[in-house]
Amino acid sequence: MIVETQDQAEMRTQLRRLREAGVDGSMIRIDTLCGRLALPTTYRLSRFVTDPGWESECEHSDH
Repeated sequence: MIVETQDQAEMRTQLRRLREAGVDGSMIRIDTLCGRLALPTTYRLSRFVTDPGWESECEHSDH
């Protein structure tokens, strides 16, 4: 996760910075956690990463 905020403008600023840094857009995830009366809407900006440990486990699997 890169940022979690209730400020949509902050989330957009972080997203713009990622794009300017050359991050592949297909590796970016944006979640909107919709609030209700008790909780405000929250925005979560994440970046997908590969898990090299998972790949090595698959290569050594007997199945």
